[in-house]
Amino acid sequence: MSTVHYDYNTQRPQLPIPEYGRHVQRMVDHCMELEDREQRTRTAKAIIQVIGRLNPQLRNSDNFERTLWDHLYIMSNLKLDVDSPYPMPTPEELVSKPKSVPYPQSNIKFGHYGKMVQRMIDQCAAMEEGADRNLYTMVIANQMKKQFLVWNRDTVPDPVILKDLSDMSKGQLKLNGETQLAATADLIRTQQTGPRNEVETTRKRHNNSGNNNHSGGSGKKRNRSRKKRY
Repeated sequence: MSTVHYDYNTQRPQLPIPEYGRHVQRMVDHCMELEDREQRTRTAKAIIQVIGRLNPQLRNSDNFERTLWDHLYIMSNLKLDVDSPYPMPTPEELVSKPKSVPYPQSNIKFGHYGKMVQRMIDQCAAMEEGADRNLYTMVIANQMKKQFLVWNRDTVPDPVILKDLSDMSKGQLKLNGETQLAATADLIRTQQTGPRNEVETTRKRHNNSGNNNHSGGSGKKRNRSRKKRY
């Protein structure tokens, strides 16, 4: 009874770049066995076309062709001798680690409010005193309360927000201790609203409150006239 010998991948030589598969590796090995340099060069360019089709996502990069030639050299263990438009990479370049990218560091006293709120506070503190600055301060306080609710869904006391606002502005921005900020339920519903929309919403509320005080009587008359018509 004859013994059947199976050929497993674990028994084969390890692939330098497994993503291309063993058939492409055999093409590279065949290219290296060719004695004629011009024929090796033509075969190498044909292999570049093949692995380029296997890596279409690299076409968007600036060094697309250079990357393919580097892969070809790696699959030949840096032994392929052809006329290439790019030099063969050195072993030191392949094992070198990329340079570390510096991460921007900034000291924020209250991290849960975020860097944007701190920038808003600095910008507001540089404004001249007046109605616009007071309005912007109110918007910042509501934004701080909204940011606080991202980490804690429980009701946050308004005095806590006002104290943090004073600390973050180094005492330049202060609101009355009896100031009532936006309700927690309203802030949760509008948590996706940006700071600019908050400014417009606050200004509209302020204007509407003034208009209602001056036109309350005329509004009642219009309602009465509508009732008489029907």
